[in-house]
Amino acid sequence: MGNRYCISRRWGLFSKVTFLWEAEGEYSGGYSLVVKSSAILDNSTLNLIQATRDSYPEWTVLTFFQCPLCSLDASRQRFCPVAVSLCDPIERFCNFKSYEEVDVTIDIEERKYKKHTTLQKGLSSLIGIYMVTSGCPVMEKLKPMVRYHLPFATEAETKYRVLSMYLLAQYFLYRRGKRPDWELKDLVKIYEDIHIINKYFSQRFSQIKIEDASLNALVILDCFADSITFSITEDMLAEIEILFNAYIRLYSTNQVKSGQTTLS
Repeated sequence: MGNRYCISRRWGLFSKVTFLWEAEGEYSGGYSLVVKSSAILDNSTLNLIQATRDSYPEWTVLTFFQCPLCSLDASRQRFCPVAVSLCDPIERFCNFKSYEEVDVTIDIEERKYKKHTTLQKGLSSLIGIYMVTSGCPVMEKLKPMVRYHLPFATEAETKYRVLSMYLLAQYFLYRRGKRPDWELKDLVKIYEDIHIINKYFSQRFSQIKIEDASLNALVILDCFADSITFSITEDMLAEIEILFNAYIRLYSTNQVKSGQTTLS
């Protein structure tokens, strides 16, 4: 039997996300991979609901490699919300190497996803969900991506989802009388900020004794954050624009007809 990573979700008042990793035999270092944990998301906020601990490791303290863009006040909040949310997955996977091959199964109410991949790639999805739902004021801008999470998405698929999410947010701002960012300038800023968070969390992780699975999972997330900042170009948007030719043709046709009616 291969390894299995299982997510089950139900969208009521709360969402229960269950992660199950199983393997027969032993992995490098003599450790067996049998891990099961659950996360509860509040559906009104998409915040992660976790039981409080009696104590937290030193690397979760807010001032421990605190991100320079962090808006939280260390005098009022002792711990970093992202670090606290990651305690469970970091501790559960601390003895495993990034290149371990796993069979990943993700179950949600509507469908099931399966993929044979490396532990770092499967773990990057889990860490991404925890970071975004932790309560971090920077990461929470990606919460719509968690609600409509697409497992094993390619870079192109994820970029399309990011652009769709961001432009829909601008439409909601427009409806509320706010100034929308149709030029996507602030989207680049969002991912530049996420890159900073990933960088400082890499420094946090480097100070604790863990194998590289968690660290490399974060590197995968950071590579995507970097790709977004370099991909919001006219060329990339032109590639996507081709997909909307039917809308563009329809709009052009309606404009012509409107012009003809006015002239007549």
